Amino acid sequence: MPFSLFDNPLFLLASSVGAIGMAIAMIFIRLKAAKKPTTTKKIILPPIFMSSGALMYLIPEFRIVPIEIVEACIVGLFFSIFLIKTTKFEIRDNQIYLIPSKAFIIILFSLLIVRTVFKIIIGGTISFGETSGMFFLLAFAMIVSWRLTMLFKYNQLKNQLKN
Repeated sequence: MPFSLFDNPLFLLASSVGAIGMAIAMIFIRLKAAKKPTTTKKIILPPIFMSSGALMYLIPEFRIVPIEIVEACIVGLFFSIFLIKTTKFEIRDNQIYLIPSKAFIIILFSLLIVRTVFKIIIGGTISFGETSGMFFLLAFAMIVSWRLTMLFKYNQLKNQLKN
């Protein structure tokens, strides 16, 4: 296989540093969001915005085979369980708020550590591009299933408010 620029160890380091930066940003965004009422729009927009990342698959180095697609989706759905279990809402002042969870920060950094370890282990057998493609899909499956569950819980509370 010809050498790819994406196989450079600096790309692994840069992507890991980027992931840490995004995790820290997510913590601050989540804490700020808990101060304002939740809306349907706030729940469904993040996965929609994230879906633009699928454009990476237009570049051949990021494409993955069907078995990798299945594996990434299954692991993403498994990881979403932790986010789903710790995501709670409450009704305050006749509005719905997301309750900040201390476990969210622990879960987010645990997932980041697991992701980095997997990336290092898997990176020895498949290319950086394929690994990146798999981890994008894993994250997307995790976020979509988590956000759909959030939307379901939110709508249940919204219906309670109407009654």
